[in-house]
Amino acid sequence: MDKNTLFKTIDSLTDSYLEFLSDIAKIESPTNNKAGVDKVLEYIFEKAEKAGFKTDICRQNVSGNAGTVTFNEKAVGKPLCFSGHMDTVHPLGTINLNPVKIEGDKLYGPGVYDCKGGIVASFMAMEALKLLGYTARPIKLILQSDEENSSLFSDKQTVKYMAEQAKGCVAFLNAEPYVSGYVSTERKGIIRYEFTISGVAAHSAKCFDGANAITEASHKIIKLEQFKDPDGITVNCGIINGGTVANTVPDTCTFTADIRFKTQVQLEQIKEIVKDVNDQITVKGTSSSYKVASFRTAMEKNDENVKLLERVNSIFAKHSLPTLTARCGAGGSDAADMASYKIPTLDSLGVRGKNMHSLNEFTYISSIPECAKMLALIAMEI
Repeated sequence: MDKNTLFKTIDSLTDSYLEFLSDIAKIESPTNNKAGVDKVLEYIFEKAEKAGFKTDICRQNVSGNAGTVTFNEKAVGKPLCFSGHMDTVHPLGTINLNPVKIEGDKLYGPGVYDCKGGIVASFMAMEALKLLGYTARPIKLILQSDEENSSLFSDKQTVKYMAEQAKGCVAFLNAEPYVSGYVSTERKGIIRYEFTISGVAAHSAKCFDGANAITEASHKIIKLEQFKDPDGITVNCGIINGGTVANTVPDTCTFTADIRFKTQVQLEQIKEIVKDVNDQITVKGTSSSYKVASFRTAMEKNDENVKLLERVNSIFAKHSLPTLTARCGAGGSDAADMASYKIPTLDSLGVRGKNMHSLNEFTYISSIPECAKMLALIAMEI
């Protein structure tokens, strides 16, 4: 098998895989809609079974079901794993605001960039390898179902499933959105805290007799929001709820802080910062408590990932392709969990596009075969 034949085969599949991506983008699959996520998995499994691939399902009660598609199951080499998540952030009904449509080289629709495009390109790479008689090692496509909420709905069971499926693999290549020329060897972690402020209710005419929980929350938010280091700790307080009517001093307020970090050392700093902010009371008569709402570990720089990137770049250089530059992704990813299991991991190897998590999300159609070629070439040569 040579590169040119592989690439021509992938090009010949482009139209059918554009239809594939359009079809699963039309299936609305926000993380909290188990039925929608399950329907995406069922569609992919139907395609897999027609292609002669093996399927395996990880059933869940609350989140969507996760699963794995395996090509070349009985090959003797260590497996190579592709991966992507089927869930999106887009609420039901978004399809009416951002319908699946083609405009030039752009395919619009919920989740086409993050991360359904990467899933489709991974499957495309597997089919091309199959058509050309690839037998070197098993190739797996691991399909995650609740990535967007840090696997909260499955209580991390889907992450454990992914790690079991990827155990002993030569590489875990995650198809999160791709930025041309870059690959993520590091990822920031995310910890979200929910603060609850209790105060004393009173009529607004007698506001001096009350203790305003919203005011206390505001002081805490301002203290937290000072952390905005792109290479370190960042804080965004994105949700706040409190009060009932304008003429009553609110006695309760809750807010959520999304805090991101690069290292375990920074995580320990965050814990101290959060405790200090919680314990500092500015408005007399109020009290405060907090809890962890969700957590996603960071993918710190490690030898396994560095060596894997060197290996991939040597493959690309051999075939006169541009090499990849390492970067740290600011968003969370399942790749971080795989790296924590000492699995050699590279992230952000999916399709190109823009406006993820928005009503204008799109992927470049030309990037679907581009991604498939990149993944298939790695599989062929690694």
